[in-house]
Amino acid sequence: MRTEQNIAVLNDLLHITNDRMEGFEKVEGKVWEMYPDVKDEYDRMISQSKIMRNELINLITEKNGEPQDSPSIAGAVHRTWIDIKNSFTMGNLVESTLENVVFGEKAAIDAYESAINSGHLCEKSTKIVSEQLHSLKVSYNQFKNIVQYKKKDQSDS
Repeated sequence: MRTEQNIAVLNDLLHITNDRMEGFEKVEGKVWEMYPDVKDEYDRMISQSKIMRNELINLITEKNGEPQDSPSIAGAVHRTWIDIKNSFTMGNLVESTLENVVFGEKAAIDAYESAINSGHLCEKSTKIVSEQLHSLKVSYNQFKNIVQYKKKDQSDS
């Protein structure tokens, strides 16, 4: 039973990681025109997500589980909502995109914390998921600071 719970939690995190990667693909080039210094961090986040994905798949297969290697339905619905929202906010597309990155990173952090706190992960899984959570928090804080800076910059104008 414990192994099945461990695999189920890891598959949930795999869905979230895939959602994260799909969301990253939605970022427009306009963001990089306005914030070229953010591009390197964003590229690092994409690479990090691919590593996280592979680590989760390895943990699942080590437990003889079947990786559910696809984005979640909830993530697809959220991305569709963002597309619709962005179609009505043309003037603020860059700000909206950055806010969506922050929102997505926060949602991933919450899911990772819930996974760790569930008690359903084995020791090895907990260690790797905790390391991934740390990376998510670093990315979240970086982009949250950019959004706050952007809002401050606009209010000074």
